[in-house]
Amino acid sequence: MSKYAERLTPDNAVFTSIDHQTGLLSMVRDINPDTLKNNILAFCEMSAVLNLPSVVTASMPDGPNGPIMPEILEKLPEATVVVRAGEINAWDSPEFRGAIEATGRKKIIMSGIVTDVCLMFAAISAAADGYDVYGVIDASGTWDTVIQQAAMHRMTQAGVKVSTWASVNAELMKDWRNPKSMELGGVMAGHLSYGWVYQSYMGQTKQEA
Repeated sequence: MSKYAERLTPDNAVFTSIDHQTGLLSMVRDINPDTLKNNILAFCEMSAVLNLPSVVTASMPDGPNGPIMPEILEKLPEATVVVRAGEINAWDSPEFRGAIEATGRKKIIMSGIVTDVCLMFAAISAAADGYDVYGVIDASGTWDTVIQQAAMHRMTQAGVKVSTWASVNAELMKDWRNPKSMELGGVMAGHLSYGWVYQSYMGQTKQEA
C-alpha cells in the first residue's frame, strides 16, 4: 500500500506543536488569530482525548517570540516540552528529534507558527528522514495567504500530507462506534459549527433514554 493511503490511528501517531508562541501568534495574518487559537486548542484537545504522545517546542521563548501559549500546556500537561537554543528548523534540534524518535511512531501530526518556516522546515526534514508527516494547515499561521499557499505547495512537493485538524480528528476516530467517539465528536462540537448537529443528536438521545 502507498504510504499516502495509510491511515492515521491512535497507535501510530505522535502530536507535535511547533512554536505556538504568543509573540508569533500576534503576527499571523492569513487566518483570523481568534480562529487560529480556536483551531490550535481543538487540536490539543483531540490529542488529549486520545492520549497521543505529544511534543511541544518553542524557539527562544524568553525573546520576542514569546512564551508557549499557556492553554496548550494546560491541555497537554504530560507533553514533552523542548525549548530550542537557537535552531530555526526544529528538526535540527537533537532534543526535539529525539523526543519524536523516543515514541517509536512514524506518523507525525504537526502544526506550527509560522507556517512557511516553523512548520514547513520541520515537516520537510522529517519527511526526508522517512516519517509520514501530516501538516495541519488550519492550526498553523503565517504572514499572508500568498505565503501560506507557497508553503503548502512546497510541503506537498516534498511528500507532506497537508490536512486540517477536523480531518485528522475524524481519521483518528475512524468509526462512530469507537469508545472515544463522543469525546472526539465533542471536540468538533466545541470548535466548529458541527456543534449544532452534535447538540441535536445529544438532545434526541436524552429524549429516547
